[in-house]
Amino acid sequence: MKQNTSDKKILWYSLAFMAFSTVWGFGNVINGFSEYGGLKAIVSWLLIFAIYFVPYALMVGEMGSAFKEAGGGVSSWVHETIGPQMAYFAGWTYWVVHMPYISQKPNGALIAASWAVFQDSRISQMNTLILQLVCLAVFFIALYVASRGLGILKVLTTLAGSAMFVMSILFILMMMAAPVITGGEFIDIDWSVKNIMPTFDKNFFLSLSILVFAVGGCEKISPYVNKMKNPAKDFSKGMFALAAMVAVCAILGTIALGMMFDSNNIPHDLMTNGAYYAFQKLGEYYHVGNLFVVIYAITNCIGQFSTLVISIDAPLRILLDSADRNYIPAPLFKKNKFGAYINGNIMIAVIVSILIIVPAVGIDSVDTLVRWLVKVNAVCMPLRYLWVFVAYIALKKAGEKFHAEYRFVKNKTFGMIFGGWCFLFTAFACILGIWSEDKFQLALNIITPFVLIALGFVMPMVAKRTNK
Repeated sequence: MKQNTSDKKILWYSLAFMAFSTVWGFGNVINGFSEYGGLKAIVSWLLIFAIYFVPYALMVGEMGSAFKEAGGGVSSWVHETIGPQMAYFAGWTYWVVHMPYISQKPNGALIAASWAVFQDSRISQMNTLILQLVCLAVFFIALYVASRGLGILKVLTTLAGSAMFVMSILFILMMMAAPVITGGEFIDIDWSVKNIMPTFDKNFFLSLSILVFAVGGCEKISPYVNKMKNPAKDFSKGMFALAAMVAVCAILGTIALGMMFDSNNIPHDLMTNGAYYAFQKLGEYYHVGNLFVVIYAITNCIGQFSTLVISIDAPLRILLDSADRNYIPAPLFKKNKFGAYINGNIMIAVIVSILIIVPAVGIDSVDTLVRWLVKVNAVCMPLRYLWVFVAYIALKKAGEKFHAEYRFVKNKTFGMIFGGWCFLFTAFACILGIWSEDKFQLALNIITPFVLIALGFVMPMVAKRTNK
């Protein structure tokens, strides 16, 4: 008699691989290398894994185990532990921080498309206003596709994401083997402490948000905790395996880049073109020309656009499908014949259009614009992680009220301390990430998160009038 597939249990290593593809991406290696002085990023990654990522992931496991029937994710956790009003704010934060993320995706798609066609960095020379106007057009195309409810985009997102994940791993493996196989010219890495130990100065702390942003998001795997064979033991094992896998990829990826780029002379456009430079050089080592860079660029272009569509649709559905209607204006729940939220999409259109066009008015370099987009996302997106730690503190404070088969720590006080530490570390990184030497960028970094969060306070007031 065959075993029912629904009865199959997830093993710890399967969970680790599932979480790995969700949490990690090649762009994280590029950003870390760019912002943390090349090879000095190695120690920075190890620190963030040890003091932040591991406890964060294990807390998520306990939350998922305690609320295995909750379908709304973080907002459901907050609803159960605190109440509906705070759950609304958690859901709003989760949705609204996707607005800068959505505004970044057309930019990434166009850079990828340029590399796929021309195989060079000419897009860095493009006028930023023209680039952002084209990005705006791409965004509206994606918005139209999202409003039609085309399910094939989810398939494309999965395929493109899997392909990029495979290419990232292949890049590391092929680059590690290149000195032996190809005999090409590589930078001779200096392994002295001075060359790999980061300087714990102002720039180190001002860039912390990029590291926090890179390792966040593992709450997406929480629904699978209770589907494991032995959650009490296997979840922590899977999360430690995940941390080890991510650490190995971060370290080996950084070393691979260190063999290509001088850590003391990092290209100023590395955030814009770094991944494409890396695959282009890899193709040169293996004598296949631009084959690797073209494959990566096409895959990334498809992935960026499909992720853009999913990011328009999915977070809005999460917000409205599980929302308490006392806090959200009734018109936002209006749907079209395809099941898409019409007025919700209009609100997204207004917010994202502003986020796409306004930066181009004061930023005159594509490379500077790309770096700003990374920084502002690193400030905004981790704000949703704060609610994970708020919910965890409330869970531990409740004592034995909620049963969890898996527990990160059994002691109530220690649990609250860990939750408080991760909350403060995240808030600290986001606040410092706001700083910029450029006054225009500084103003955008302050205004963007505060206005987006402030809109969440306006919605309940509007709802009082519209929902009668």
